[in-house]
Amino acid sequence: MIQYSREQFETLVAEISHPDIGPDVVPEPRWPAWIAILAVRGLYAALPQSLVIGPRWGLAAFIAALLAPLILTYKRGNCRVNRILGHLLSLVVTGFMIVSLVLLVKALPTHAETPLQLLRSAVALWLTNVIVFAGWYWRLDGGGPHGRDMEAGHETDAFLFPQMALSPDQRRSMGIADWSPTFVDYLFLAFNTSTALSPTDTPVLSRWAKVLVMVQAGISLLVIVLLAGRAVNIIR
Repeated sequence: MIQYSREQFETLVAEISHPDIGPDVVPEPRWPAWIAILAVRGLYAALPQSLVIGPRWGLAAFIAALLAPLILTYKRGNCRVNRILGHLLSLVVTGFMIVSLVLLVKALPTHAETPLQLLRSAVALWLTNVIVFAGWYWRLDGGGPHGRDMEAGHETDAFLFPQMALSPDQRRSMGIADWSPTFVDYLFLAFNTSTALSPTDTPVLSRWAKVLVMVQAGISLLVIVLLAGRAVNIIR
């Protein structure tokens, strides 16, 4: 059994801990992202059993198993571990969403769902799509929340938010000199992408972000087309 002295243990902890941020920087709040993940759990519970893989509590169990250590590692400042858990949580939620979407496409021709179930399922998957991709944008842009916490007014590398286009003097006059995006900004971006099928006020700069935006818009369009097609069949 390997034993560490106190100094060695503190060094080991420091290697995986969140780097010290500037004294004037207020860390970005994480609770909106945590609430969004819990909302996904509720939306998944609203799906009929035919669109759920495995037991209905499966996603809830995965979220509970990953969210608790995610919050704990953030509170303890374990930056690297927290980032890995966050990405793993996003991957799990994305996987469940894609599987449910595939099951919806396969079940549509069989008319297995009632019109009300179809509408409820489409709305749940559409909202899940918004939240899932908002989480990806938030976790990847500018080094994620940890990277943006490193300094006040940290610039992103994937999206050009309107506030970033202002001059320093304009920012100071508006009281946003140290502005940087938070989860709500990425949620707004994802919502616009799913409704307008493209970003509205925020240009996409990096290639990886363009790919994610195209995938999100494609999923949103697929859900809308499926719902519209089923509605036409009902009318006929």
